[in-house]
Amino acid sequence: MAGIASLGGKGAYIGKVADDTLGHVFRHDMNAGGVAYDTPPHSNGPSTARCLINVTPDGQRSMSTFLGCSPLLTPEDLDPAKLASAQIVFLEGYLFDAEEAKAAFVKASEIAHTAGNKVALTLSDLFCVDRHKAAFRHLVANHIDILFANEAEIIALYDAPDFDTALAAARKDCDLVALTRSEKGSVLARGEEVVTVAADPVAQVVDTTGAGDLYAAGVLYGLASGRELEACGKLGSLAAGEVISHYGARPLVSLADLAAARGL
Repeated sequence: MAGIASLGGKGAYIGKVADDTLGHVFRHDMNAGGVAYDTPPHSNGPSTARCLINVTPDGQRSMSTFLGCSPLLTPEDLDPAKLASAQIVFLEGYLFDAEEAKAAFVKASEIAHTAGNKVALTLSDLFCVDRHKAAFRHLVANHIDILFANEAEIIALYDAPDFDTALAAARKDCDLVALTRSEKGSVLARGEEVVTVAADPVAQVVDTTGAGDLYAAGVLYGLASGRELEACGKLGSLAAGEVISHYGARPLVSLADLAAARGL
């Protein structure tokens, strides 16, 4: 959502934080960054989620994550008016461990589709896909219009022998598929159209944290603003390229300015 706001888009966030210091900081930063966030805080039980990220000299990262109260999102936490007004509702696969969060996914997709809008999902994590493969397959086939995944995640989801087989399977389930392949760029498919977009060149890969999130931000912003599929992929690559050029998972410069300079 921070990436979409940096591109000039308008968005809102629905998610659980606790009534604690980290929760207050997160809520403040989201709103200050142009993302509307007013989900009531969780007052009893686990604290706000946090993640310790170790980045190696080659820019790769490993994460130690405490999900805290994040998976405690329930269908009752959803804001039907926000969901119905959004062109695209974007679901985060990390939440799929909790049964109530799964129910919230389904309810959110039903509200969006009733309003005539699209629903996107990012698989987010290979281990989460492996834990809930059947449930993810059902969700993707029945509730998702736009699917984001990296190469390993999409192969795991469909138990496919290779990337091309997994891509073909995903295209049968979803209207649009956007798959990242690290330094090989990304592949986007919609109907009979398939485009390959190169990874954005950067002088040095400093920290790959947030690359997939910012890629999704660029693609979603492009779709919401009516751009062609290739342009959507290029916006995704541009946003991902910016965030891997420095430490941290949010852009440090205006993505809208970068996109304008590229003619996107």
